[in-house]
Amino acid sequence: MEKPQIWLSFAPELHVFVAAGKRSGRSAVRTDGVSTLGHVVESLGVPLTEAGALLVDGRQVPPSHIPADGDEVSVLGVARPQPLAGPPRFLLDVHLGTLARRLRLLGVDAAYESVDIGDPALATRSAAEQRVLLSRDRGLLRRRELWAGAYVYSHRPPEQLRDVLSRFAPPLAPWTRCTACNGTLREAAKESLHERLEHGTERAYDAFAQCTECGQVYWRGAHHASLNAIVEESVREFGPHAARPAGGPSAP
Repeated sequence: MEKPQIWLSFAPELHVFVAAGKRSGRSAVRTDGVSTLGHVVESLGVPLTEAGALLVDGRQVPPSHIPADGDEVSVLGVARPQPLAGPPRFLLDVHLGTLARRLRLLGVDAAYESVDIGDPALATRSAAEQRVLLSRDRGLLRRRELWAGAYVYSHRPPEQLRDVLSRFAPPLAPWTRCTACNGTLREAAKESLHERLEHGTERAYDAFAQCTECGQVYWRGAHHASLNAIVEESVREFGPHAARPAGGPSAP
């Protein structure tokens, strides 16, 4: 008995995941007659985290749908902004440290693993803490334990940041999180930081902020201008920001 044949087309933004022969228009795919549409889509290279609506003959179906012979299937990209239950919270894998720091700079809750703890542990943490796992590892994004996940399309941090902000539209509150540990910042009096500051820093600056979790101290140092440029560009494109503590996370 001949296996069912379906006709598949992918949204342009998903072409990065599929073989060249399946990037233009509709293409024929043989199925085994028992696998779900979600399994078929993933077997062709597209993580379900990146697939939006699945349409069969123009009708939306769940990933559990079993495709039948002759089905016309359209795989759309995710809607932007992508809705989530509550404000987005993220977990980034070991390769996305710069993106994690930039998200924290904007006040976005971004947990980050600075060492490779393995795919199962990352997926388990995503589920336990209800965090969106951000990664460029397609295999990791296929793990069933994930609470939610998203592929980071670019290698370049500025483009990565724009991608995440446009996809999830997290509320921005620049200068309110520690870029080192993701904790929250509070204003700190210079007198209380005497033992933590070098003499030159203490003499040159008056406004400081300190992390309530790890104790890291921040002030508007040499890198403030470049960090502020990131903040201003992001706020201009993706939304207003809250008032920042006087120090701002410029230089530890």
